[in-house]
Amino acid sequence: MAIDTEHLSRFYEGWDRYQDLLVEVVGQLSDEQLALQASPSLRPVWTLAAHIISARAGWFHHVMGEAPNRTDFDAIHDWDVDDQPQRTAAELVHGLRETWEMIAQCLARWTPDDLDRQFTTRDGNTFSRQWILWHVIEHDLHHGGELFFTLGMHGLPTPEL
Repeated sequence: MAIDTEHLSRFYEGWDRYQDLLVEVVGQLSDEQLALQASPSLRPVWTLAAHIISARAGWFHHVMGEAPNRTDFDAIHDWDVDDQPQRTAAELVHGLRETWEMIAQCLARWTPDDLDRQFTTRDGNTFSRQWILWHVIEHDLHHGGELFFTLGMHGLPTPEL
């Protein structure tokens, strides 16, 4: 069986399922559950979800220039900044879905040759598209795991991964 290597989506299968788990879990939480923390010095659940969303918007929209007409990504990029108001489950699910849609469209469009393209951040650091993709995946997994762990600590159901 030949593998379609024309687009990247085939190589990143599974990330979409993780996205679905995040949406499913976050979407069922009350405001009180979203405010839960593993400890007073760690981020609450809502901020962890907002941080995932913010990183996606930052790397894909701001650094790589994807979805250039989506000015709403400018606002959600700052959702995890200190002193931001707590986001609702509906807002967080919307942010997860919208940023995922941008990512999925990129993966369906980009080819392996596109992975070498270089991008320079505002602070002058240069990264390849491949590095950015891996970084956003590991970021999703790390902070999603932190979110699931926090919920589990408080006796709330977490997904079977």
